[in-house]
Amino acid sequence: MDTTRQALPASLSLRRYGASHGSHAHDHFQVLLGLEGTLEIEVQGHGQLIAAGDGCVIAPGEHHDFESRLGSRCLVLDTTHADWARCAGIPAKTTQVLALGNYLAEALRQRSSLALHHGPALLLEAWQSLRPTPPALRHQRPIAWAQLTAWTQQRLHERLTVAQLAAQVFLSPTQFAVRCRQETGLSVMQWLRRQRLLLAVQLRSRGMSVAETAQHCGYQSPSALTAALRRQPVGRALPQLNQ
Repeated sequence: MDTTRQALPASLSLRRYGASHGSHAHDHFQVLLGLEGTLEIEVQGHGQLIAAGDGCVIAPGEHHDFESRLGSRCLVLDTTHADWARCAGIPAKTTQVLALGNYLAEALRQRSSLALHHGPALLLEAWQSLRPTPPALRHQRPIAWAQLTAWTQQRLHERLTVAQLAAQVFLSPTQFAVRCRQETGLSVMQWLRRQRLLLAVQLRSRGMSVAETAQHCGYQSPSALTAALRRQPVGRALPQLNQ
């Protein structure tokens, strides 16, 4: 392997490959992004070709060998960042990643310290963006939270259940509980308590008595409502009811 390193700031280098120098391994991740020519690479006995825009993530300890009969040029990142483990097997054949690679290669030539300092992080972010979205997430029915909130506000005086809320958005109770946590950061019961408190704050601001507000919003007693309002941290704004 004929390796010409024009610079190695922030673990980035621009390398040219030729004949093989034999199999070897590193104690860190090595990320290759093809810029010119075609590089033949074998990692743990599995071969692939890296042309312009193609990429490969070699994990620590993986034995690998390179060869380019006509010569090739690659951007190489040597890093110990653990998040690169999640990028193994993700194909990098996109114009966006290639454009970033060419930009960083030019930055190497010009010794642009700012670009090279942030280059490894930019490359990781670009690579992670290529991770396929799981089919289960890609085809999820969106939850109309504004409509669900409006429906809930009209029934806060009732003992609402997870199953009742889930039915409004055509999900099972388990699915709704998972989606509620993912999309709001709250459990279903926390979200429901938040709706009670939000409406109570609005009704009290309009002059409704504590007793009437407690009954309207589903609190067991006026003192329960007073305690809930007191627990709301001072200075922390409540989100809007229709969110």
